[in-house]
Amino acid sequence: MGEANREYFRVDASKYDASKHYAVVRPASLSCPKDNAVMFVTEGFLKYWEAVLTVKECIVIWPENHPVPAELSERHAVILSKEPRYGFAQFFYENHVTYNSMPKPYVMRDGAMVCEGAEIGEGTILFPGAYVDGEVVIGKNCYIASGVRLMGWVRIGDDCIIRENTVIGSDGLTTRRNEEGKIITIPQFGGVVIEDNVQIGANSVVCKGAIDNTIIGSGSRIDNCTFISHNVKMGKDTIVVGEVLMMGSSSTGDRAYISGNAVIRDGVSIGEDAFIGMGSVVTKNVPEHSVVKGNPAK
Repeated sequence: MGEANREYFRVDASKYDASKHYAVVRPASLSCPKDNAVMFVTEGFLKYWEAVLTVKECIVIWPENHPVPAELSERHAVILSKEPRYGFAQFFYENHVTYNSMPKPYVMRDGAMVCEGAEIGEGTILFPGAYVDGEVVIGKNCYIASGVRLMGWVRIGDDCIIRENTVIGSDGLTTRRNEEGKIITIPQFGGVVIEDNVQIGANSVVCKGAIDNTIIGSGSRIDNCTFISHNVKMGKDTIVVGEVLMMGSSSTGDRAYISGNAVIRDGVSIGEDAFIGMGSVVTKNVPEHSVVKGNPAK
């Protein structure tokens, strides 16, 4: 997530446990726990639950059909939920927590709108019509084309190219339905890290992480009209051809190749040096050095 100690909201833990007298101010994940955070533990990740013992003063959303460990309830406030990911969404809904980017003061630079706080490296070119948010840091010798939008907490390395009308840092679609079937949106708090020497084509979208960051590895190439959803982690020197959809929390190892119009299902991992054929729908993890094609990909 963008800044480890940042306060995104403020909710008193005593609302959920009268014996706990502290505020939670940020979300966190089991892979990157933080103090004073709200986190959730699903049944599929119970084996990792002890990560919450490395931090203090949190709210932990726990599956109601599993006993709550004594160490957990002593250290943190606990919310029991039939489906903890829904409980996480409900926490934000009932506390009226949103995290939408707001307008900021800006200056014009070569026809681009650059918000106060943004940092732009030496030799970087900004074209007219680009928008650079105040939490953006761009490295040296980058090329930011007309119509590009860099939103929220974004870190771009050196020697990167981002083509026309691409959006970096857009919200991903993270939702749950409540008991009445109404859609509850989970705010997106993460950022985007684009490492050195990455090229991203025109009219593409790279969503920010839901909690932690979306990461595009160094040397990678992303073609035009491509969608990279929240929490994606792309290995170094990976090629993604046009109109690919990489859904939330999918990932690749280094030097993967994803052909045009492929769809990578959420949470699916593509191994290093793997090849995904044109138009494939990938629903299972792909081992390294493999070639898969078809719908479903085999």
